[in-house]
Amino acid sequence: MKWINHLAIAGATTALVSPALVPVALLGSTAPDWLEWALEKFGHRVRHRTLTHIMLYWIGALVFALVLWDFHGILAAFAWGGLSHVLADSFTVTGVPFSPFSDRRFHLFGGRLRTGDSGEYMVAWGVVGVCVVLALLFKPHGGAGWYPFFYDWAGLYQDGVVDAKEWKDNRLKFF
Repeated sequence: MKWINHLAIAGATTALVSPALVPVALLGSTAPDWLEWALEKFGHRVRHRTLTHIMLYWIGALVFALVLWDFHGILAAFAWGGLSHVLADSFTVTGVPFSPFSDRRFHLFGGRLRTGDSGEYMVAWGVVGVCVVLALLFKPHGGAGWYPFFYDWAGLYQDGVVDAKEWKDNRLKFF
């Protein structure tokens, strides 16, 4: 998959849980690819979608971060970004290795997508769309609580948080 789609999937899914961790998840969502370049700089030539794309490594990193140790969710967000990258790559024809001990490739939904084709964009932006719908469904109503993307300007005006001018300026802005 293209990086823009990896970024969209990781960013949208992370924003549902913790908008503050989106930049870390975005960094993690490109990590399997840039780790190949980093390893090459240290003298270890790694082919694309091999060592850095092993699904069990990213699952293990996420479990480690969630269960054993994490500092404000930073490691978990990075690991989630990497895992979302590997999961997205498993939709493609080449797939990804599931474990370092297997010579077979792991494919989700038959691995029918080709990198750069329209199906890749449909899957990625479909995930973004589902995340937007979920965000709208679980939006706090009546101005209760802070919601980072879809402000309830009318509720904020009713509660006296914003003045009439700010409400009028922002009432038709949806993002």
